[in-house]
Amino acid sequence: MTVLEENGQIQIHTENIFPIIKKAVYSGHEVFLRELVSNGTDAISKRRMAAMAGDCSEGPEGCIQIRINREAKTLTISDNGIGMNADEVKRYINQVAFSSAEEFLEKYKRESDAIIGHFGLGFYSSFMVAKQVELLSLSAKEGSEAVRWSCDGSPNFSLQAGDRSEAGTDIILHLQDEELEYIEPARIRNLITTYCDFMPVAVQLDGETVNKREAPWRQSPRDLSDEDYLNLYRYLYPFQGDPLLWVHLNTDYPYNLQGILYFPQMAGRGDWDKGEIRLYCNQVFVSDSIKEVVPRYLLPLRGVLDSPDIPLNVSRSALQTDRKVRSIGGFVAKKVGDRLKDLKRSNPNRYAEIWESIAPFIKIGAMEDDKFAEQIAEIILFGTTLKSSSINIVESESGEPADPDPIAFGQKSFTTLSGYRSRTEAACKDRILYCNDEAAQAGALALWQGQGTEVLLADSLIDAQFIPWLEMRHSELKFQRVDSELDASLQEQEPSLADADGKEASEKLRDLFKQSLENEKITIQVQSLKGDNAPAALILLPEQMRRLNDMGALMEQRLPGLPDHHVLLVNRRHRLVDGLLKLSAGAVITTSPGANSPSLELAQQLSRHLYEMARLAVGGLEPNQLAGFQQRSCDLMGQLMERGL
Repeated sequence: MTVLEENGQIQIHTENIFPIIKKAVYSGHEVFLRELVSNGTDAISKRRMAAMAGDCSEGPEGCIQIRINREAKTLTISDNGIGMNADEVKRYINQVAFSSAEEFLEKYKRESDAIIGHFGLGFYSSFMVAKQVELLSLSAKEGSEAVRWSCDGSPNFSLQAGDRSEAGTDIILHLQDEELEYIEPARIRNLITTYCDFMPVAVQLDGETVNKREAPWRQSPRDLSDEDYLNLYRYLYPFQGDPLLWVHLNTDYPYNLQGILYFPQMAGRGDWDKGEIRLYCNQVFVSDSIKEVVPRYLLPLRGVLDSPDIPLNVSRSALQTDRKVRSIGGFVAKKVGDRLKDLKRSNPNRYAEIWESIAPFIKIGAMEDDKFAEQIAEIILFGTTLKSSSINIVESESGEPADPDPIAFGQKSFTTLSGYRSRTEAACKDRILYCNDEAAQAGALALWQGQGTEVLLADSLIDAQFIPWLEMRHSELKFQRVDSELDASLQEQEPSLADADGKEASEKLRDLFKQSLENEKITIQVQSLKGDNAPAALILLPEQMRRLNDMGALMEQRLPGLPDHHVLLVNRRHRLVDGLLKLSAGAVITTSPGANSPSLELAQQLSRHLYEMARLAVGGLEPNQLAGFQQRSCDLMGQLMERGL
């Protein structure tokens, strides 16, 4: 077919296409290179398939070449793909969006702030940076003639015979003066690395191949070694340390999706708002913000998702409600859950080793996703005071060793909730004892441990929300912090002896502390605690009252302090408390009418000191109160030295 010279107008019903392309469709001008290289890769793929069918010549190995001409201020993107003849240029280049052009463009006008504009207008993205675009093409089909198409950014174009001698297409961009950054080799090299690094064909800049080409996530896991997975992670996220584990995704029904996701080493807070997973479409980089695709609790994961089935030319709100996208997010979450379950089953010690790093993903995921919660219910771990050496590993019904519980890692032990309940059900029924600050709750924790009671260690910030969620999900369970209350198993049953006034020792101690503290919000309890190392006094925080206090602090964005209403538990068996009782009992001499005796005054000071030490142990003394505490401690020690005590 002989190419006849032709002039005409691009077949659309509005002349506003080019301003829309420049301002609305694409969020950044640099994506023009990705679009044009993607088109060239598609052309190479089409030529390969057409050649297999015998419809055109096979040609050399596919390649995209990018050439810079500084003097002419041009950038040329060439491919050796299937090419086009004159009729195909008219069909694919001139008839933009075919009959739906007006509706298509109106949509972009309305949603210009929300567009994820990728792979929509393809070739026309070149007009974001070029004042004139030339297209030289020769179809690989036998008997085709070369064509040359040119347009200056208006609806006017020219189409005439061309002089290209080999099948394929050249796109020559005459850059605008304000877009001359794109004739800098370093800038183009960076764009190739960003967008085209894993494309299946070589992308060359002035004759040098720049991209890696191989995309490991498109390979079978059987063909990849651990080092292959690690090398991809190190390449994508340099200087971040090696990942904890990874998940290889591969499905072609009901959608096409490949990918590799990594659990990173997280020294601090992960990015729960944007994420660091990279989204690709047929190995072409699209975005590093995929919060509309995967569940929020997986956003801090890293790696690659590659799918041609994620709609890209839609608003973010539409993407969030797209059924296929939601299905993809559910598939990713399930595969992550399967990988974690497999790791716990096959290598429980490794699972325990990384647990504290992966716990935020799992716990937040359980609270936000019911299906995920059901899937990983039996692999949620808590630290435990019980050491793994205390448990004998029994065989399962199949004769295989059962999963170890607790699981050891270094000096730490971890258990599942079901494992804990199976060991404590007889003594504690549905009560779950836990500690979330071993230093602040050391006194109460020591009391429980002294009686051989196992305590869970729930010391992450997320547990403040996770424990109430567990209680809501398992209504039969009651979580009780070790310092909320002490039951009869921790108390010595001693005979009650009254003095001449008919008062028992416990009542006299209660009166002494009440008079010394002068605070009706503090409830005084006197008990005889078991164990030689039981503290003289400790603060107890009723569970529900403390939770309300913590919730209020969270809403006010402050650290939770000691609630005004709390319990001071005085240990009757401690020798210091016994000395207090004797000191107050000897307080009969007064220096003047109505004044306390020196012994009673000292007993009251010691009572206040015991209370402040109990507060100090739970972090209940504010920084501005510490100086006063230190001064009173020195004064008290001075008085004791003067008395020879």
